[in-house]
Amino acid sequence: MGRPRILILGGTSEARLLAEALAARDDCNILLSLAGRTEKPAAQPVPVRIGGFGGAAALADFLNGGGYDLLIDATHPFAERISANAAHAAEATGITAIALRRPEWERLPGDNWREVRSIPAAIEALGPSPRHVFLATGRQGAHYAEAAAQHRYLVRSVDPVEPPLTLVNVDYILDRGPFTLEGELALLRQHHIDVIIAKNSGGGATYAKIEAARLLGIEVMMVTRVQASMVKTVETVEAALAAVDHLFPSAMKRGV
Repeated sequence: MGRPRILILGGTSEARLLAEALAARDDCNILLSLAGRTEKPAAQPVPVRIGGFGGAAALADFLNGGGYDLLIDATHPFAERISANAAHAAEATGITAIALRRPEWERLPGDNWREVRSIPAAIEALGPSPRHVFLATGRQGAHYAEAAAQHRYLVRSVDPVEPPLTLVNVDYILDRGPFTLEGELALLRQHHIDVIIAKNSGGGATYAKIEAARLLGIEVMMVTRVQASMVKTVETVEAALAAVDHLFPSAMKRGV
């Protein structure tokens, strides 16, 4: 066969690193697809397509039309709809699919976690008494806080929350990880935070808030992942590269 055509569904640092590693080998054609949710995405090492596909059937058509040999789902662990569409599209087309998912964070001694299924469940679990809440789930889940206006919220996101929340007690911070332990400790102290709402996204870029919470004895409402991948899953960029080698040994050896 010629150079394998690979579609990477990205938006994570792992997707960028994988694209970079494959591009450096110069033995496959890669397209990196970003959902377009971030206004200023980081620079990428391969050709990029921005925007959704419009569901599983449309993604299947795109894969067939582009003559793709492999679909790699390297989206965020909480991009559940995209991942489901990717699995269905792979099944419909018969094209091989791999999911690249960084491992979850593990609870350590000193962690005060309450595991919840969703952001609304986390907001509800805060209880009736006013609390100082660090909502560290990004802008897309921020509006759920409107259901519990008695709390004071600190909302951190890459892009502004639009429209702003209909809350009296809310502060916004625009920032992009990775974050440092020192920075997170200072932030939590400055805003007198007594509970953090976080998604168990894994990885190092945003782990510092979890570490800071442990050191300060702050409760974390940890939104758990939905464990339902229908495709082969790997946890590291290295494992994804090994899977690509296994699928296309001749092309990778020849470097054509």
